[in-house]
Amino acid sequence: MLPTNLKLPRNNVLCIDMRSFYASVECMKRNLDPMQDMLAVVGDKKRSGSIILAASPSLKKKHGIKNVSRYFELPDDPDIHVVEAKMGDYLQVSMEITKLVNQYVPKEAIHQYSVDELWVTVNGLEKLYGDCWQVARMIKTELQETMGLTCSIGIGDNKFLAKVVMDLYAKEEGIAECRYEDVEKKLWPIPIEKIWGIGKRMMRNLNRMGIVTLGQLADFPLERLKKRFGIMGEQLYWHAWGVDLSPVTGDFQKQEQKGFGHGITLLRDYRGDEVFACILDLCEEVCRRARTAGQAGRTVHLGIGYSQESGGGFSRSRSVALPTNITIEIYKVCMQLFREFYDGVSKIRRVFVTLDNLANDEETQLDLFMDKSKQKDLGYVMDHIRKKYGSASLLRATSFTDLGVTLDRTHKIGGHKA
Repeated sequence: MLPTNLKLPRNNVLCIDMRSFYASVECMKRNLDPMQDMLAVVGDKKRSGSIILAASPSLKKKHGIKNVSRYFELPDDPDIHVVEAKMGDYLQVSMEITKLVNQYVPKEAIHQYSVDELWVTVNGLEKLYGDCWQVARMIKTELQETMGLTCSIGIGDNKFLAKVVMDLYAKEEGIAECRYEDVEKKLWPIPIEKIWGIGKRMMRNLNRMGIVTLGQLADFPLERLKKRFGIMGEQLYWHAWGVDLSPVTGDFQKQEQKGFGHGITLLRDYRGDEVFACILDLCEEVCRRARTAGQAGRTVHLGIGYSQESGGGFSRSRSVALPTNITIEIYKVCMQLFREFYDGVSKIRRVFVTLDNLANDEETQLDLFMDKSKQKDLGYVMDHIRKKYGSASLLRATSFTDLGVTLDRTHKIGGHKA
């Protein structure tokens, strides 16, 4: 049980989630009704196995289509509009939504969670707009009237409560609220897998401990959760009681960079002797991002996912003596890891490269036996050319082969067409 004298912070936090965001934006571009017309957004119409990134509510309701369905699963219905994703458009609309919210609250009260979801702290707006419910209704109405987009809004004392009540109740009711006093009634009966922050793996672990609902998690001894899951167990316990002490105002855009990573799901299965070009392209992008931030790293991580037919894969890392952001050095480490841990036969479908254990680039030392300054300067010159003339203006020869991935990705945002 929570201590009776525990004073918990009370805020008015809104969690705003745009309903079927990608599909709604595409509907508005075509003068369609996002809530009535059936529309599916796919990554690539030329690939039958392409994932459906978004489906309008009516398409979900009539045909049971989900955002993880495949293009070939769409029924032969002439009323269904199928469009390719345009990530640039969605990012632009997302920025416009943030600008609209910024008319009500200062920037430090806005925490963008994803392209279609954000938290807004509306403390102290009573004299201007009324209570938090009135503010939520005003934002919801303005989004509908100015952009034609619908949203769900959760209201809570903190980010966790606002997010969870939005997921569980607001998507049906439009706007829903959960305060500390409501946790026992509204949240404790809910199965833990429906609670934000609890994935399938954690659900299975908790189920083995006899924890099925959030209420059972709240009644479980805190010390046992901490012993089993560490700091994550403590967070789970407090969340079960509706407690979240994360800041509700601040500079949420400025975050310390822990590492630089870049990955891709390949358009086809690659053999072991083909994947080198993809790894080189990913190393180039990771190092470019590190150089842009004035950073270098000591630990290189390579992740390889095998095809669905083969299953499995591996994820390994290796540290170098001195921090680096030189592409060819990172590439050599990745290839060492690949040759050491690849099974030699499985087809490859996913590749990921990460550089972390960072240090400021200007503080890195030169190797006593090799002057790397020319290699480093070359990387920065290449970055400057790409920034001025476009990311595809200067590429390695392998990028122009059918094994490379950079040329195709220069026309995409988040792996999808811009």
